[in-house]
Amino acid sequence: MSTEKKIQHSLNDLIEIARDGGEFYTEAAGKVKDPELAALFNQMAGHKREIVTALSADVAATGGNPADHGTMVGSMQQMYGKMRAALGDTNYGYVAELEESEDRLLKAFKETVSDDDTPAEARISAERLLPRVVQCHDIMRNRKHAMKAAS
Repeated sequence: MSTEKKIQHSLNDLIEIARDGGEFYTEAAGKVKDPELAALFNQMAGHKREIVTALSADVAATGGNPADHGTMVGSMQQMYGKMRAALGDTNYGYVAELEESEDRLLKAFKETVSDDDTPAEARISAERLLPRVVQCHDIMRNRKHAMKAAS
């Protein structure tokens, strides 16, 4: 596999996972009754769109086609999140599942950065966006813990 193809593969994996999260946040924003939580979800969806846009530009710069869909795992997680929210505390259900989505994205970014087989260009792209990924992860983790403590 050429270096360009390896870069495209690495970055497209991140694009797909970020897209999963963005779609899930957008859906959750429309389902929760708490306007502050809906606003947070919309903000987080925006962050995911920014990640997808930045990585898509990096893939295109190598002559590749950016991923235009999410993953099966993301679809399953979103479906589980909907069921969990419908059967219990809607707000907490979505926060907990979105935090899991953040865990998945953070893990993928960290693996891309730390994997010796990741081409330098893909690693640089992931490193550039990693602080935002960590920030989003921490926001949702903290929100989940605060909601759990309050219940």
